[in-house]
Amino acid sequence: MLKSRFFLYIVLLSLALTGCAKRGNITGGAKDTIPPSITGSSPANMSTGFKGNQIHIDFNEYIKIKDISKQLIISPPLKYTPDIVPTGSASKFINIKIKDTLQENTTYSFNFGQSITDNNEGNPYSQFKFIFSTGSYIDSLSLKGRIKDAYSRETDNFVTIMLYEANETFNDSTIYKERPRYVTNTLDSMVNFSLENLKEGKYHLFALKDKNNNYKYDPKSDKLAFLNDVVTVPDSLIAGYQLELFQETPPFKSFKPSLETSNKFFIGYEGNPKGVKVNVKNGTGTEDIRSLVTQVSGKDSLNVWIPRGIKADSLQVQITHSDSAKDFTMKFRELKQSDSLKVEAVQKGGLNFREKFTLRPSTPLVSIDSTKIRLINKDSLAIAYTYAYDEFKQDLAFDFPKDENQRYNFLLLPGALTDFYGTQNDSLKYSLVTKTLAEYGNLRVRLENANRFPLILEITNAKGEVQASYYSEGETQINFDAILPDKYLLRVIYDNNKNREWDSGYYPDRRQPEEVIYFPKEVDVRENWDVEQPFNLGG
Repeated sequence: MLKSRFFLYIVLLSLALTGCAKRGNITGGAKDTIPPSITGSSPANMSTGFKGNQIHIDFNEYIKIKDISKQLIISPPLKYTPDIVPTGSASKFINIKIKDTLQENTTYSFNFGQSITDNNEGNPYSQFKFIFSTGSYIDSLSLKGRIKDAYSRETDNFVTIMLYEANETFNDSTIYKERPRYVTNTLDSMVNFSLENLKEGKYHLFALKDKNNNYKYDPKSDKLAFLNDVVTVPDSLIAGYQLELFQETPPFKSFKPSLETSNKFFIGYEGNPKGVKVNVKNGTGTEDIRSLVTQVSGKDSLNVWIPRGIKADSLQVQITHSDSAKDFTMKFRELKQSDSLKVEAVQKGGLNFREKFTLRPSTPLVSIDSTKIRLINKDSLAIAYTYAYDEFKQDLAFDFPKDENQRYNFLLLPGALTDFYGTQNDSLKYSLVTKTLAEYGNLRVRLENANRFPLILEITNAKGEVQASYYSEGETQINFDAILPDKYLLRVIYDNNKNREWDSGYYPDRRQPEEVIYFPKEVDVRENWDVEQPFNLGG
């Protein structure tokens, strides 16, 4: 009896243990979310009277350093990048060897951003700063602000904010050649900035999307923002300063022409080519050669068309823009001829109510005979139209009133178009259809608190591509009827110089970019909807 009870006890105990094993799971404990911390350093953080060139920092666990070249911000900036070890391997310490001669009585800040993480989980020691002074005290003043893009809705990341001392050494070329006194960086997620550990004084404030990471302004690659006024530290501006980044449009500059075919050559350029003129002569300069200038779509270059069959060893080319002129001599040789006249339709098949039907010839046109162009609808009724030819862009645009569910046929009879070489088109026919108005939406924008005119109201898609625009010289109720259903962005450009386009800034003239204001939210326009949207420009 005793043995039976003992056996039963063993069986029950085994079953209990088995059941417990099934219910339990072995885990590694809670996930580590605690960032590393410093256990000590030499010298101590916030030390004064620093005279050495070595910094050693100890941590309570193994750490890794990542993206140090982008994340580490040293202010004032050093001429030579310090040696920092170890990189790429786990360690419980960081060693920094400074290769510059440090300035006297200066507070230095090493901001590591998000570069220091623990080895296991990658928890960052966020915005860790190591600060020391070569003088007897730590400078503690600060200056705050925010950045935005002058034109686009989205603002660049990793933007450098710079302070130059406003003294007798600062001049027009300083930002191109010299490093600033103080720097900070917005890193990868912020538009707000704070320059800290500053000395009392007067400064010039800049922001730079610094592609070369050299703290110097390169107009060809960098975006710039600047204040026209000197800032004083300490300052009483609670809200901080706003800096608007822009890509500078340089003055027009042309480069040496390059022969592409026997009847066409290229000219590369910088800046805005609007108003450029090209004069071509024979090699001796005694005879003008007929020419015509067009823009190469999507490139910073021009096409210069010249007659076929020229007999010359060289050509003299003069390029004028505004008040400047530049002369080139170009060697000439026999090459293949460019293609004959071809005509491409920009819209194929369908035409929206707000669009103009546009043709794009392969060679520039010199004559358009509208008596040989017919537009008829599906009932064979003639439709009146107007047209405009943009010689520089080589666009021939037709405008006409459009009805719903209609089919329009454009017929260009032979000889309707004549190009630069006297070539005329063969018969051309294009068929276009429209949808119903119910498949579109209407957007009515009411501008409020506009402080000046003229202005440009633009609606763009999510990519920033302009879908429609209106130039207002005083109108505040602006209607965009029959637009495609989409989610749109609204922006207003204050056109200060009245040239009907946005103008960027230009630092040599201390000219700020024209002001752009975005409506803060997307505007959803749906099929068969009327959207009434107030747009407050007053803040």
